[in-house]
Amino acid sequence: MGVFSASSRDFPDLAVMKADSNRPPIQTPMAARLREFASAAKRFAAYALPSQCALCGNLSQRLLCDGCDAQYWNEPRLRCATCALPLSASLLRRERDDTRAHCAACLESPPAFNDTLALADYRAPLDTLVVELKFRARLAAGETIARHLLAVFEDSDLPAPDLIVPVPLSHARLVARGYNQAWAMARPLARMMNVRSDASVVTRVRHTSAQSRLDQETRRRNVASAFAVSGDVRGGHVGVVDDVMTSGATLDALARTLKHAGARRVTNFVALRTPKD
Repeated sequence: MGVFSASSRDFPDLAVMKADSNRPPIQTPMAARLREFASAAKRFAAYALPSQCALCGNLSQRLLCDGCDAQYWNEPRLRCATCALPLSASLLRRERDDTRAHCAACLESPPAFNDTLALADYRAPLDTLVVELKFRARLAAGETIARHLLAVFEDSDLPAPDLIVPVPLSHARLVARGYNQAWAMARPLARMMNVRSDASVVTRVRHTSAQSRLDQETRRRNVASAFAVSGDVRGGHVGVVDDVMTSGATLDALARTLKHAGARRVTNFVALRTPKD
């Protein structure tokens, strides 16, 4: 099996696939009928033999059953428009010319990105879905997350990005994992939004320690020069997709790199946001 690089412009939906055979397919009526039968049987099995919901374990023809799909996404929480941090009434501050809510940290020291859309807090049971996507190659979760991110975007007043990119993995981590979970979300989101996506525009040029093991200041230093831009983003609005936003250091470093390359605006699309740094 081959491992796909995040720099590929044609990253497939599946993380790994077998090498193409050099032999041409058999072009006989019987072979064509067998292929049609196999395809029809596969479609029938998807409906007749439902699998289990990834969260509650009940029978479901989709990744999540209707009950879990309706219950856990898009929780009604007031969030900072810039970093998506959940806000309480005591933390709420507004600028005179901006009716959106912002946290004190983003007002006092704005990050390089402009906006962040997040679906929910990083907590059970949705954290299980992200872990399944990130470490167990449950790529169908990427499509489900993308569908809900689209709904949140359509409910916002934000402009559509010109380009959608995933937060890239280092080459070493991509080889070890075999796929980029952020690309499994970014590609279907871009398709649903009818926006161009490209996993090769931004690369991670330096392998860094896992952010979850570091404190906030070390996280910032850890990713300060980790990214490079190889595509033309001048004057454009770039949407950046990631699975979890914790301190925001990675997304801030990536947005800073994009803006140094000429990007006009950067919007983050994240599945889950940790309630506190």
